Amino acid sequence: MKGAHHGSLSNIFTLGIKEFRSLLHDKAMLFLILFMFTAMVYADAKAKPESLNRATVAVVDEDQSQLSSRIITALHPPQFTVPELITLREMDKDMDSGRHTFVLDIPPDFERDVMAGRGPDLQLNVDATRLSQAQTGTSYLQNIVDGEIRAYVQRHRASAATPVELNVRVFFNPNVSEFWFAAINSIVNNITLLGILLTGAALIRENEHGTIEHLLVMPVTPLEIMLSKVWSMGLVVLVVSSVSLHVMVQGVLGVTINGSTLLFACCTLLYLFAAASIGIYMATLTRTMPQFGLLAILVLLPLEILSGGATPRESMPETIQWIMSLAPTTHYVSLAQAILFRGAGFSIIWPSFLAMAAIGAFFFWFAHRRLRRMISSLR
Repeated sequence: MKGAHHGSLSNIFTLGIKEFRSLLHDKAMLFLILFMFTAMVYADAKAKPESLNRATVAVVDEDQSQLSSRIITALHPPQFTVPELITLREMDKDMDSGRHTFVLDIPPDFERDVMAGRGPDLQLNVDATRLSQAQTGTSYLQNIVDGEIRAYVQRHRASAATPVELNVRVFFNPNVSEFWFAAINSIVNNITLLGILLTGAALIRENEHGTIEHLLVMPVTPLEIMLSKVWSMGLVVLVVSSVSLHVMVQGVLGVTINGSTLLFACCTLLYLFAAASIGIYMATLTRTMPQFGLLAILVLLPLEILSGGATPRESMPETIQWIMSLAPTTHYVSLAQAILFRGAGFSIIWPSFLAMAAIGAFFFWFAHRRLRRMISSLR
């Protein structure tokens, strides 16, 4: 029994080394791995601007008062461009031409009416074709104008203290920088993509190069073939993603990691076990890389979009939430956010960890069963 067990481990190790050598000769795949965890991570984090960044704004100042000057001065980069002063006649023309996203019209006698407590109206014109900036920028402008009016009024006349004062403290991301979240989410998505793609491509290569027949005449089992591809390709993704997390995310992008990167690596290793099993199962359903690529699109898009990385799961319909709870990616995204952003330890994440382990074991059993059936049909 010991000899058989030792021989099985030796076969798994040797076949895994063969996968490393095959990968080293696949220049396109090597380039993809390096690109995904360097340039793609940086592009996902930085190439997409913040939700409100240098939005164009103009002001029609019909009041020409100290209060209107305070409001105009409060609109400054990086959220807005330096406000351009225009006339009432130019407002409609500039909005129609798309020159300004926001135009604020301050009416005559605005300061006098404010100090008299008459509650005058301000007109804010918004170009809603620029959807993301229109939604976020409107809230920004409302808060800025409201804050400046309150400060100006309190300076010139005594006002009753508000019964409740709200002190806002932002945890985990003090500057509310979207690129922090985008960088981590990019790492998670790339682990998912390559975890499935590399193992599936490794099995597809056996079919395309005819080496699957060589394996059939060797004293190896389908389980050994599968385990060799899982550990070798999983190790590649684990090493490259860990280096990317430290070098690109922490070093180049300057994102603060609050939790244990070692615990995150352990969760990644377990997740790669599940992702690799999915990749092998998909490879048994196809014969060529183009077929595998088309099938991967159908699988990867729901995993990345509905797993909670792009949109909180709580915002999705309950049926989608229940279905996606059966996917390992959902639990991995939850683990990654809890560990890397909130500094959670194992005592907090263990339910998701066990759920991911159980789902991974099921996918592994399912893929092994399918691989055995495929190999039996070739003999």
